[in-house]
Amino acid sequence: MEEKTLTKSARFFLQVVNNLLWPAVCFNCKTHISETDNNLCRDCWGELLSSTGGYYCRRCGNDTTPYAIVNNICPNCRGKEFHFDSILRAGVYSDTLRDLILKFKNSHSELDITLGQLANSALQSGAFIENIDYIVPVPLHWKRRLIRGYNQSELIAKRLRLKSTPVNTDFVRIRNTAAQPTMPSPTQRARNVAGAFAVREGHNFEGKNICLVDDIKTTGATLNECAKTLKEAGAEKVYALVLAVAGQNI
Repeated sequence: MEEKTLTKSARFFLQVVNNLLWPAVCFNCKTHISETDNNLCRDCWGELLSSTGGYYCRRCGNDTTPYAIVNNICPNCRGKEFHFDSILRAGVYSDTLRDLILKFKNSHSELDITLGQLANSALQSGAFIENIDYIVPVPLHWKRRLIRGYNQSELIAKRLRLKSTPVNTDFVRIRNTAAQPTMPSPTQRARNVAGAFAVREGHNFEGKNICLVDDIKTTGATLNECAKTLKEAGAEKVYALVLAVAGQNI
């Protein structure tokens, strides 16, 4: 009993010293927080949660109202072709969510815990959660992955809590495309990623339902090309899950 008490006291002492020497700070604004605040201060959590609310179209992911949906199509969808069958989003690409995603893509891979929680919440709200055979992250070209050190979409995919649903990496990027944000128009974005993806020989996508995972959707060009390639490889359905939707006016 005394030994257990001493062990608990030692752990408490080490925790106090750790907090004094290396106090926890908010990932976003760098203010001091307690270790129970889950990496963000209360203000940043408030801003983050405000970015995740609101009604959106499950066809394209853009903000809309229930009254604007006709035959599962919102005004933004009208006249556009989507190869993915439905989309879920954690939030909109603004404020704290935008800042966290940018940090996540630039050396802060530890944010996969916080952002993975948001992605999980979005996925649990979706109608297709029971129909997924594989979780497939949007791939990076090997050169870009080598520079970054990881694929942020794959880290999020591995944080999704789906029983007996494996992350499948037989989907690859075969061309090192220019970064999509450098493309000023939807047409240029679509042309940029055309033919950029492929499936590995011996893949098992035939007749499967896929949950395609990415960080940001703007015009949908990347998700569209990925879904098209997967369906050409035999996939039955391709659903999309993203951390944020940007370009609400595009």
